[in-house]
Amino acid sequence: MDIDWLNVAVFCGLCAGHIALAVGIVNRVHGWPLPELALRLVRRLHDAAIFILPPAFAWFAGIEGPRLFLGGLWSQLPLALLAYLAICSALALALPVVALSRRLRAARTSPISNHARTIDIAAELGFRPLGRGPHRILTHVPGNEFLKLEVAEQEYRLAGLPAAWDGLSILHFSDVHFIGTIDRPYFERVFRIAADVPADITVFTGDLLDREALIDWIPETFGLLSAPLGRYFILGNHDARLRNTEEIRRRLEQIGWRGVAGKVRVIDHLAERLVLCGSELPWMGTQPDLAACPAGAFRLFLSHTPDNIGWARENAIDLMLSGHNHGGQVRLPLFGPVYSPSRHGARYASGAFWEPPTLLYVSRGISGKHPLRWNCLPQLTRLVLRPAVCGSQKSDRLRALDASH
Repeated sequence: MDIDWLNVAVFCGLCAGHIALAVGIVNRVHGWPLPELALRLVRRLHDAAIFILPPAFAWFAGIEGPRLFLGGLWSQLPLALLAYLAICSALALALPVVALSRRLRAARTSPISNHARTIDIAAELGFRPLGRGPHRILTHVPGNEFLKLEVAEQEYRLAGLPAAWDGLSILHFSDVHFIGTIDRPYFERVFRIAADVPADITVFTGDLLDREALIDWIPETFGLLSAPLGRYFILGNHDARLRNTEEIRRRLEQIGWRGVAGKVRVIDHLAERLVLCGSELPWMGTQPDLAACPAGAFRLFLSHTPDNIGWARENAIDLMLSGHNHGGQVRLPLFGPVYSPSRHGARYASGAFWEPPTLLYVSRGISGKHPLRWNCLPQLTRLVLRPAVCGSQKSDRLRALDASH
């Protein structure tokens, strides 16, 4: 019997919808503070759903049973399975719409200036700085760019920025993930590069350690940075899983970094005030209390996950800086990021997003627990802020300030 290529094509489309559903579930589950055991189980189910179920369906329904690939009828499948396949079909048809909406959303929040350069750290060092950490097999994936670094400079206009602060610069980085697979020379080189980037403020938005013994790397990396208005940090979900989370904070503060998780710090600069606050929710701590903040002050919010964007908008945050999602680590042509551990899926995988009255910027991070980067370079960003020249952002901010009070 001849192969029914139409049914084969339908099967491929259904596989795309099935995979989209599995990925969407695993992304959103990882946006919640669940125990590591539960997350590991979800990942195992995800792997089975993607790598086992489609081949099993192809065999038991495509070749055997109804023999769909040989001209069989879909109506011969059980009703419950047909209902699930209808869901997969709808998701497959929605994928192009999702990809287009991502592009349009990115276009609406484009910077007024954007410059970037790529540095091949392995080429500069003359060797691949690999250690004995886990997942080393991923470093051999063809096209893996995990040892390349994008150093970006982007300019944005913000209504709440005082005119006297025109050109205020922030060095933002996130997710260094000291685990040992990528060895210390890589991070030392990255931090030396960061030390040469001029910035008024330096901020780190979490996920420093995956392996407790590597806490001794902190002085020779984070200790290299300085900024006239200070260095500020929060921690992330990977730090929260460790026993020595408070020791991480102590080590950073010993070398001059200031923690802002659940706190508010007011910085005086050129006769104006900057309110800087942070959050490690949903894994640790509480949201900062802004009730006593100076009225009308520019508000900068550090949040490990961009999922706290709702709180930021409700509290009239001007600029929110996040990480956590790693840009997806793998970005597919046309479609973009796939994996993003967020309750919003891949919506805030990386980049800038205007969510009135807040500008949210999500870093792709410096590294990750899994050393895999494809079409998604590690990132170090210098943000340059300019006062807004139009009235729309200002109106959004005033309305939000009124609501927050």
